[in-house]
Amino acid sequence: MKKSYQWLERAGLKNSTEALIMAAQEQALNTRATEAKIYHTRQDPRVYDAGRESGWYRVQNHLGRVWTGSPKMKVGNTTKVVEKESQALRTAVVVDVAIPSDGSIRKKEHEKLEKHQGLKEELEKAWRVETSVVPVVIEAVTPKREEWVKQIPGRTSDISVQKSAVLGTAKILQNPQAPRPLVEDLSLEGRDLPWRGSTRLAEFSKDGDLVVGGVFSIHYNLHKVINYYTNKPEPSRCTGSISARELRFSQAMIFAIEEINNSTELLPGIKLGHQIYDSCASVPAAVHTAFQISNGQDPVFYTDSKCSQSGMVVAVVGESESTPSISMSRIIGPFNIPMVSHFATCACLSDKQQYPTFFRTIPSDQFQADALAKLVKHFGWTWIGAVRSDSDYGNYGMASFLAAAQREGICVEYSVSFYRTNPQSKIQRVAEVIRRSTAMVVVAFASSGEMSVLLEELTREPSAPRQWIGSESWVTDLDLMSYSFCAGAIGVAIQKSVIPGLREFLLDVSPTEVAASSVLTEFWEDAFNCSLKKNKRVCDGTEDIKALKSPYTDTSQLRITNMVYKAVYAIAHAIHNSLCGKTNVTTKCQKDIKLEPKQFISVLKKINISPNGYPVSFDVNGDPVAFYELVNWQKSDKSVIELVTVGYYDASLPNGQEFNIKKKITWVDGGTQVPASVCSESCPPGSHKVLQKGKPICCYDCIPCPEGEISNTTDSPDCFPCPSESWPNAQRDACFPKPVEFLSYDEVLAIILAAFSVSGACLAIITAAIFFHHRTTPIVRANNSELSFLLLFSLTLCFLCSLTFIGAPSDWSCMLRHTAFGITFVLCISCVLGKTVVVLMAFKATLPGSNVMKWFGPLQQRMTVVFFTFVQIIICTLWLLLSPPFPMKNLSTYKEKIILECALGSAVGFWAVLGYIGLLAVFCFVLAVLARKLPDNFNEAKLITFSMLIFCAVWLTFIPAYVSSPGKLTVAVEIFAILASSFGLILCIFAPKCFIILFQPEKNSKKSLMNANKM
Repeated sequence: MKKSYQWLERAGLKNSTEALIMAAQEQALNTRATEAKIYHTRQDPRVYDAGRESGWYRVQNHLGRVWTGSPKMKVGNTTKVVEKESQALRTAVVVDVAIPSDGSIRKKEHEKLEKHQGLKEELEKAWRVETSVVPVVIEAVTPKREEWVKQIPGRTSDISVQKSAVLGTAKILQNPQAPRPLVEDLSLEGRDLPWRGSTRLAEFSKDGDLVVGGVFSIHYNLHKVINYYTNKPEPSRCTGSISARELRFSQAMIFAIEEINNSTELLPGIKLGHQIYDSCASVPAAVHTAFQISNGQDPVFYTDSKCSQSGMVVAVVGESESTPSISMSRIIGPFNIPMVSHFATCACLSDKQQYPTFFRTIPSDQFQADALAKLVKHFGWTWIGAVRSDSDYGNYGMASFLAAAQREGICVEYSVSFYRTNPQSKIQRVAEVIRRSTAMVVVAFASSGEMSVLLEELTREPSAPRQWIGSESWVTDLDLMSYSFCAGAIGVAIQKSVIPGLREFLLDVSPTEVAASSVLTEFWEDAFNCSLKKNKRVCDGTEDIKALKSPYTDTSQLRITNMVYKAVYAIAHAIHNSLCGKTNVTTKCQKDIKLEPKQFISVLKKINISPNGYPVSFDVNGDPVAFYELVNWQKSDKSVIELVTVGYYDASLPNGQEFNIKKKITWVDGGTQVPASVCSESCPPGSHKVLQKGKPICCYDCIPCPEGEISNTTDSPDCFPCPSESWPNAQRDACFPKPVEFLSYDEVLAIILAAFSVSGACLAIITAAIFFHHRTTPIVRANNSELSFLLLFSLTLCFLCSLTFIGAPSDWSCMLRHTAFGITFVLCISCVLGKTVVVLMAFKATLPGSNVMKWFGPLQQRMTVVFFTFVQIIICTLWLLLSPPFPMKNLSTYKEKIILECALGSAVGFWAVLGYIGLLAVFCFVLAVLARKLPDNFNEAKLITFSMLIFCAVWLTFIPAYVSSPGKLTVAVEIFAILASSFGLILCIFAPKCFIILFQPEKNSKKSLMNANKM
């Protein structure tokens, strides 16, 4: 027996439902002495023949029944063995029926299959039969369910298996000391079984034609006793302080039943009774209550078709928590006893495959979780802490909330769970996590019992203020409002309601009633700090419950209480619709007709009523329409925390319109501004978020947008580039059109270049005028005046063509600037070349017998200039025809601005024009070098040499400067090259002559010329 207890202790069961059933098995065995006595009655320990159809067997400490002959279904509440024998085949089937403590059905089936592998092998060895294991999980709807049941010999249904298991367990609880095998023939034909076990007494009860059960967590703890099952265990009892609110729930149920019994319209002629139990907020007590509700209170266990219904419960109101509700629903569900909860909100209970008889008047936690997530998002909180009850309510609710929070982009710094019965060290660790966290907001998905324990621990060592967000389970609990550091808490709550006459009913408590009820006695003694016994100050009768300030008497915040009220009325209307019908004038109910459970459940599903104006109806999952109030803990002028409704949440409204906040909210520490709770401050426009390595997505660094990109929203995940012709502003939060840049006349550089261009043109014209005025002088005539005037004309055009490079490029200006520049410069160089050739030929002609000058007369000189210029014209024409220059927006040179420039069109054409000019210039330079030492006072060769040297130097440096200069500087370089080379030509060739003409006229004579030659 000690080993069995150790197995139970180390089983790691999260919920004690299965543990209770296993304990019942050991109770049935009682002691190993009794077990040994059974086996010593026969020499063969394998089988003891106790009748024609049954016998005992023992394999690895498992007891059961074996049937031979015609197969007959024999099932109990745990391991069973059924043997089928025939001439051709001998088989054995191990059937294990279990009640799961959670929704992990497949896991439970797998556990059972592994658990009985040893038993299977022993049976096959000892009996030489083919053995199989069949796991049957109560309320399980799995793909293999029918397959499992079909493997059980005989005509078996899953419902019969489940019912037999529950009834077998209930029978064990009736007589835990009986030394009988766990599995018996439960056909029970012709036998009545006396009730021998200890019953769980109802806290409040009243007989009636039909009885409605109620289960509430009036206490929050179950007295723990370690049983070794060597003697009869003590009945379980509740401990801890009484919950005044839960007591009010139970009294509201009684009030609703009495109100219905006094009604002439609802259930006329039928009186409803009630049996209200205290579950101690524990699963074992709730399971015990469920078994008792299923079996009734009769002293004899009837088995025929005329079972007594005395004390049988037709429906149950409760339980107040989700985990006990799950366990109870699994037990009473196979018997089609509907359960209408007022406070069990776990979303898992909406699964009608597992909980087909479960209903509730309070919305599912799925709606609450969505509401809390949207509430957190509504106030801009992205960094929160999460605390939950380690129960089905807390675990399922928090799982739904975390999923909704993730969809809303909310990050959770921590998520911790605890239960009120955990060791104090566990509670302290949870409190320490909250104290050390950086999250300002804490979302608590917990029941009142857990929150009371946690807040009490936080009171011992206060931490930085926290903004609490509460679920409806605790945020409306007036007892918790004594913790002043929680002022400012907000949460969702069930709609506040008014129940006429309830307060008077609650206050109408006589001393006799108090003394007759252990719960009321305990409440009275705690409320007035007196005793109805003599162990301390005795209550003297002066206690006035009307003056008592307690959650029991406070009917200003009737929320969950109204859920109890609606649950009772829903059950009553379902009974009315099942048993009552209208005659001509009145409504008549037939109370003698047996209420069929399945029909009753079907009617309950269709209920649609409005007691006191509050609608009650159920959807296909047994859930009501979700409607919550948004409540806020606000301090009054007397520094007392009050519950204030500041808005509501209606899940039926369109997305984004569910919240409606009507009143001002008071935040933590009495603040009026919404507190911030973020892992990282919001990134302003002009920056983007970069996630911090190893942290949630809400933890990030703000990085400025790279060059050319912007972000125009707060907390932008990325920056995006501006359009090609736009550029970010300095803050990088908006795109503006890029400035268009070109060499315009408004710029200083353009003005200077234009001034030099005009000055050069004027200089050429003045020079031409001087030469024309002195055209008959020797110095002008000696230097081929015709070519000189043509050269001055071409230089004037060269100076003026630079003006076409200034201003916004257009189609015509782009074609004109390059072609005009190319043609005028060739004309200019051609003239210089002609003058150089003339000088050389003139001196060659002075040689005896030379006849060269006849080939370089004025006509030939003109033809030479025309020929060289015509070649350039042809090049420019081909360029313009094939791929002319055109205006373009240069977006690549500068990212932040647009350069408006002339594209070359054809680079070959451009460099051909420049190359031809360069070729003529080099040829002219070579000839000028050859003629530089000719003995003539008016020899131009030297001047041409210097001018060509300057010209070539300028254009040689122009090439790299032109290629490397960005934007409008390219144009400036080109203008500078034109002006520099033009000024070089005019100054080197004409300036010395003009100086002599104007300032040394005595040298402008034939005599001076001849004297210079003689010298």
